Amino acid sequence: MAGIAGAACSSNVLFRSIEVGNNGASLAQYSGLRPVENMQMAPTGSKPSGSISTSAPKSRTTRAMVSQTVSAPKREKDPKKRIVITGMGLVSVFGSDIDTFYNKLLEGESGISVIDRFDASSFSVRFAGQIRDFSSKGYIDGKNDRRLDDCWRYSLVAGKKALEDANLGSEVLENMDRTRIGVLVGTGMGGLTAFSNGVESLVQKGYKKISPFFIPYSITNMGSALLAIDTGLMGPTYSISTACATANYCFYSAANHIRRGEADIMVAGGTEAAIIPTGVGGFIACRALSQRNEDPKKASRPWDKDRDGFVMGEGSGVLIMESLEHAMKRGANIVAEYLGGAVTCDAHHMTDPRSDGLGVSTCITKSMEDARISPEEVNYVNAHATSTLAGDLAEVNAIKKVFKNTSEIKMNGTKSMIGHGLGAAGGLEAIATIKAINTGWLHPSINQDNIEPGVTIDTVPNVKKRHEVNVGISNSFGFGGHNSVVVFAPFTP
Repeated sequence: MAGIAGAACSSNVLFRSIEVGNNGASLAQYSGLRPVENMQMAPTGSKPSGSISTSAPKSRTTRAMVSQTVSAPKREKDPKKRIVITGMGLVSVFGSDIDTFYNKLLEGESGISVIDRFDASSFSVRFAGQIRDFSSKGYIDGKNDRRLDDCWRYSLVAGKKALEDANLGSEVLENMDRTRIGVLVGTGMGGLTAFSNGVESLVQKGYKKISPFFIPYSITNMGSALLAIDTGLMGPTYSISTACATANYCFYSAANHIRRGEADIMVAGGTEAAIIPTGVGGFIACRALSQRNEDPKKASRPWDKDRDGFVMGEGSGVLIMESLEHAMKRGANIVAEYLGGAVTCDAHHMTDPRSDGLGVSTCITKSMEDARISPEEVNYVNAHATSTLAGDLAEVNAIKKVFKNTSEIKMNGTKSMIGHGLGAAGGLEAIATIKAINTGWLHPSINQDNIEPGVTIDTVPNVKKRHEVNVGISNSFGFGGHNSVVVFAPFTP
């Protein structure tokens, strides 16, 4: 689920037929993290030798109908359609405070450690970006807290913190038209613990022992639904699930609700809690994870020659997106402006990236068109950068394809420190992008010891850098070929 151009684990996953299971059934299995032919943009229609397609044809020759920007277009001026960020909230491996989170990133601190939530001693991968000492005190009542899947606990806390940060606490909300405020917090996997426990009860004890909360706390819409129920928000409320592209899809859709006049405020982001036996075991089966068990803090190393897979993470990242007109009327504190975004699909393969990189480069270009900016205005990219062999280079190649002159662009990888938060990744990285805009400091991409020679863009290796962000983009890609890009900039009245 960490993919670029359709490889959700960013891992150019190749399917090969093997014999598995006691019945000898032949199944498709991931061969892992092997790059596509030197990871250059291969000719359209090319395919790695030895791979077989499960459902998709070879990369088609596809023409992307994207207009060429000649000069810098004029940005949106209508205050009803301009969208600003007025609040942020998160739950992360570095805690639930925004400033602490970003300061840890600036320090280059790794949040990756040995898993102790369950006994992982028999697993081939025994580390992750596991959240410890999480507290929902003051945000979720004790009874519900004990019942909820962590996925929903994280989203409730992050969502309510974002509302508080935007000065939209319960007393303020009571005096607002809550039919004009919606919630769009998605997840890639949903309540995986609730689902796993329900299946275990069925198998071991029978259907009568299944918890009545099994279905409600498993389904992916509950992050948005529970937050709306707790806060009385009655605007557009649903969820999106596009694997690791989820949070960016939510930002993009939330913005469009505001632009169409269907809402004044949207609470949007992503949440995930998959560091459990089922989640870790499933990704081990994909052969997508790093196996650097002896040195977990060095395991996530995007663009480094010695990378061997991504590291699982978890948490939630939520933004308060608001029309400029509404924000100005209530005197809100504006921390950044959302200029635009885009979503595309590779339409190619469940897991493999398109060899021509068209899905990603098209998505970046379309996001700039939606934002009404030219490529020359972008000088920062918060990359998807999952630390997989194929995905890291494929994303770089797509960026080079769009930005002909990358000398002014800085690019970093947040996942190098917090792991890959799957459906929450885009939410956490959007916050990192906005903090970069606010502080003028870019966090480093750590573990950059031997960078791939093809990576000629400044990845902010190992040490933070001063950088005034003019326009920043944040990339997220997921299984199924889901590509998403969102664009942020400093707010100027």
